[in-house]
Amino acid sequence: MAMSETMSLAFACATGALLGAMFFGGLWWTVRRGMTSRWPGFWFIGSLLLRAGMVMGGFYLLLGLPGASWKVLLAGLAGFIAARLAATRLFPVPLSMFPPELPAGKPGLNTEAQGGGHGS
Repeated sequence: MAMSETMSLAFACATGALLGAMFFGGLWWTVRRGMTSRWPGFWFIGSLLLRAGMVMGGFYLLLGLPGASWKVLLAGLAGFIAARLAATRLFPVPLSMFPPELPAGKPGLNTEAQGGGHGS
């Protein structure tokens, strides 16, 4: 493996990790903001479009690296997945953003408390 190919793979992995950190950090931020917003649909759809576009653009730019091939994209994907694993362990779950109990008859996250869980 040539030095430039090794550097391309290392850069692709670091770029994938940065893209993943921005994607999952943005998702975490969107959930925190969207749950208390008057228009959560706009938050979630807008965030999804922005985050997906950013990641697709980043991976497209990786294809311009010297020796760009499936190895470069795979290294970027490995970095992206590593960022996902780190994000699930580092970001706190915003449980304080969810109400402890939802009103009866209103669909929500706590379906077992409303009799909608498994085995009912």
